[in-house]
Amino acid sequence: MLDGRDWSKVEGASPESLDLLASVSPTGIPIRLIELLRVTDGGEGPLPVQPLWFCLYPAAEIAQIERDGTFKEFFPNLFVVGGNSGGEAVAIDLREPTSAPVVSFDMTNIDLKESVRHIANDFEAFVDLIGKE
Repeated sequence: MLDGRDWSKVEGASPESLDLLASVSPTGIPIRLIELLRVTDGGEGPLPVQPLWFCLYPAAEIAQIERDGTFKEFFPNLFVVGGNSGGEAVAIDLREPTSAPVVSFDMTNIDLKESVRHIANDFEAFVDLIGKE
C-alpha cells in the first residue's frame, strides 16, 4: 500500500486492536483506514499538502481518543486518526457522512471555521498523498 514511499512504517495492527477500534468507532469510518492500519499501526511521513507531515496514530490510540471523547466537546464529529507533530490533528470529517473528507485542525483553536482545513475529499484520496512530498 505504501511501498516506494517516504514512510516510517511499523508492524501492522493486531486483530485485537482493530476489533477494539471497530467497537468504539462511529459509523462512516472508511475501510481504507482499517486496511492502512493492517499494514502499518502508526508511522509517519510527508504529505504534499498542508499540514505537510502526517503521523498515523496506532489503532489502540485512535480507539482510546474516541472512547475518552478527547476532541468531542470542541471538535464534534471529527474522528482523529493522527496529527502532524506540531499541534494539528488529522481527522475524518464525519459532519459530512456521505463524503467523509479528511481534514486537519489546529487543536488550540476551537473556531471550526478558522481551524479546520480540507486535505482530501475522502480517505482513499488521502492515502494516495501519504509519503509523498
